Amino acid sequence: MRDDHRELRLFLHLARTLNFGRTSLDCHVSPATLTRTVQRLESDLGHRLFDRGPRGVSLTAEGHRFREYAAQALELWRAYREEHPDPAELTGRLAVFATVTACQALLPDLLTPFRRAHPQVRLDLRTGDAAAALARLDEGEVDVAVAGIPARLPEPLVSRTVARTDLVFVSACDRPDPGLAGPFVLPHRGLVRDAADRWFRAHGTAPDLAAEPEGHEALLALVALGCGTGVVPRLVLDHSAVRDRLTAIPTDTPPEPFPIGLCVRRADLRRAHVAALWSLTAELTF
Repeated sequence: MRDDHRELRLFLHLARTLNFGRTSLDCHVSPATLTRTVQRLESDLGHRLFDRGPRGVSLTAEGHRFREYAAQALELWRAYREEHPDPAELTGRLAVFATVTACQALLPDLLTPFRRAHPQVRLDLRTGDAAAALARLDEGEVDVAVAGIPARLPEPLVSRTVARTDLVFVSACDRPDPGLAGPFVLPHRGLVRDAADRWFRAHGTAPDLAAEPEGHEALLALVALGCGTGVVPRLVLDHSAVRDRLTAIPTDTPPEPFPIGLCVRRADLRRAHVAALWSLTAELTF
């Protein structure tokens, strides 16, 4: 079924971030498209939803009211769309977000029990930057996300750990051994970047940054080109197309291991599709 609620999802994401650039990046739309979407909503409603000033973006009073409506409308639509009297004969769609690495390393085993039990459900698989996974789930763009789990998960979400992976320092095989002197290629944002920043603070150093790419695949490509030393989950390194050009740099005190989880909205555990997947993955670990 065609998704007629994209505008509401974009609005809710922007209402949370209050940052046009971040919402544009996380939701994979151009800044111009996002601006036109907001303008179209404001025109249809006859009210301004956001104030844009020198101090940034803020919701207007009507914006706060419309946020409540949008959240309720999407929840009602999800409940209506997924309702089915017999869970054994589920149909419809289940939207899943995962990184390219998770698609290759985890999803075949993770989704096989669900696929066998409910072959009529269409799997809508979406990939992208790991740092955007939970935001896309929280805003209702997808039903399930396979992503790194932060120490504090947003309250509306619930997760189940399905894998753990070490974080490793990596460098190009043909680069003179730099040790951990840098320069470094680190993710622009996300849990891996947070873990790397904590590691550097614990060692009393500030990294000399050569690049801050979006996504682990781009990071490893830059490392393979000799741009610097990177930090990635070992799971990503092991499944990288350029792994033969990379080498892990040992350290006595590596960054803390990285949990990967199946994440859903807590309220969606009452929905047949999500409840079925949740129950069928209860015993799975990798």
